[in-house]
Amino acid sequence: MEYRIIIDGKFPSLNQFIDANRSGKGRWNKGNSMKQSDQKVLAGYILTQLRKVHITKPVRLKYYYYEPNSKRDKDNISGYFHKIFQDALVHCGVLKNDDWKCIVGFSDDFYIDKKYPRIEVLIQEV
Repeated sequence: MEYRIIIDGKFPSLNQFIDANRSGKGRWNKGNSMKQSDQKVLAGYILTQLRKVHITKPVRLKYYYYEPNSKRDKDNISGYFHKIFQDALVHCGVLKNDDWKCIVGFSDDFYIDKKYPRIEVLIQEV
């Protein structure tokens, strides 16, 4: 079984998340607030597009990033997003956990789409 989810726009980079964790007073709260806020946004997409889906088999995730330009490094695009998306899948009950038993692997592909930046994720049961 396969499931596809489409998330509009783009998310902060790994560097932005690291900077949030390093900045000013209460720096850990700023990074954590950023993560929690972004996970809530993702939960909205997940709950809308994967209505009541609960996957019990291990999965492989295929991420397709459509950026408006090539200014951001690919590892900065994907690093933070992997973390928040996989945590959101668990939070929404789609996956039991995001450990090695539940997620056997993932891949990333990158494209430019100036008119419609987005992230598409294909979840494949294995």
